Amino acid sequence: MKVDGKNIRPIFLDKDGKTIKIIDQRKLPHEFIITDLKTVDDAITAIKDMYVRGAPLIGVTSAYAVYLAAKNAPSELIELDYMVKECDRIKAARPTAVNLVWAVDRVLEKVRERSSLDSIVEITLKEAGIIAEEEAENCRKIGEHGLDLIGHISNEKKGQTVNVLTHCNAGWLACIEYGTATAPIYTAFDSGIDIHVWVDETRPLNQGARLTAWELGKHGIRHTVIADNTGGHLMQHGMVDIVIVGTDRTTHTGDVANKIGTYLKALAARDNHIPFYVALPSSTFDWKLKNGINEIPIEKRDPDEIMYVQGKYNDKTVEVLVPPIDSPAANYAFDVTPSRLVTGFITERGICGASEKEIRKLFPEK
Repeated sequence: MKVDGKNIRPIFLDKDGKTIKIIDQRKLPHEFIITDLKTVDDAITAIKDMYVRGAPLIGVTSAYAVYLAAKNAPSELIELDYMVKECDRIKAARPTAVNLVWAVDRVLEKVRERSSLDSIVEITLKEAGIIAEEEAENCRKIGEHGLDLIGHISNEKKGQTVNVLTHCNAGWLACIEYGTATAPIYTAFDSGIDIHVWVDETRPLNQGARLTAWELGKHGIRHTVIADNTGGHLMQHGMVDIVIVGTDRTTHTGDVANKIGTYLKALAARDNHIPFYVALPSSTFDWKLKNGINEIPIEKRDPDEIMYVQGKYNDKTVEVLVPPIDSPAANYAFDVTPSRLVTGFITERGICGASEKEIRKLFPEK
């Protein structure tokens, strides 16, 4: 994707072919900062403290973290036990996004399969790059399949504006390229469809107001930032045609873990007969868990993310305390939307219903 006319990704390999660089998403939209990841600890910090976020990007970052483990091994003879221990540390960085464990295990498996002549450093770097390109291509295909949904609505409205509501940031910042929930939006816009996006602010970290709005604005897409609790009102008054969100983990039975507040949007959409779609690459499906509400681990983060709001004041990025300093705060990062509230999934292989039968039909090898 482009920022001010320049191609950029949220994570990329430096020209030296060794250093991993990321956009520090904590500082957007008011500061655009590129940060180096040189060690496993750097990558773990970036994942935990949300320099990077979004399931596909977390997966790619964790894959590159395995490369950093190999690159910084204590000796040239890299032992498998060392790699396994480092991979366990990486996998513990955040609990909810299934892409993290999936990507680390995939790179580690390549290490296990190596021949005695293969360089582990080269193997891990190559596989991380392959994962990044695959995720970008998957998101491009999600955009193509999602275009059919938006195009159908546009035709029904005889070319009038299609209003999409989304929650959190499931754009290219979270997904290498294109995004998941935003991929159909970008594709529709680039195809000439008149489209407008309602952007949930997405408290507590305002990923919608800070990141999605920034992305869409850079691409020239009409959008309006709204308070999280506005969506239901808009749906009641016919101002939303479709809801498209991303996900950090979705069970193979169709339960969806996504940024806190997604469940409430699904309820409002169902009550107002508005289609509610979840866009995701297959790497975000959990092929083991069945009951998302009871089995998906829900991350509970630092209460300060609730207590303080970040913004721009006098050309400086500052944090402002909102509630009384001695008031306790609970910061649940995700909720789970049950499959019964999901109209369907937009994947790289096409669109399917939110049931185990429909999902496995699209992914029979699973």
